[in-house]
Amino acid sequence: MSLRIDHDPGSRRFATQVDGYEAELIYRRQGARMIIDHTGVPEAIGGRGIAGELVKAALDYARAEGLRVVPACSYSAAYVQRHPEYADLVD
Repeated sequence: MSLRIDHDPGSRRFATQVDGYEAELIYRRQGARMIIDHTGVPEAIGGRGIAGELVKAALDYARAEGLRVVPACSYSAAYVQRHPEYADLVD
């Protein structure tokens, strides 16, 4: 699936629209750390890998910015466990 994911650094949010529904990832910054607090995908568009794409976008952003990542929400923590290529980012 090819999604357009928008990042709003001011709101600390990654979001995408699919079939009229919005999915989002919310994070906080603590110095050089990105804390992923929430990944939400409406049930109507669930099961399509959208949450994974949001987490991947956030992790790729963190890598590019030199940030450490704390996957505080359960989905982001599970994603990092399934994708060891991001293990070096995790605090």
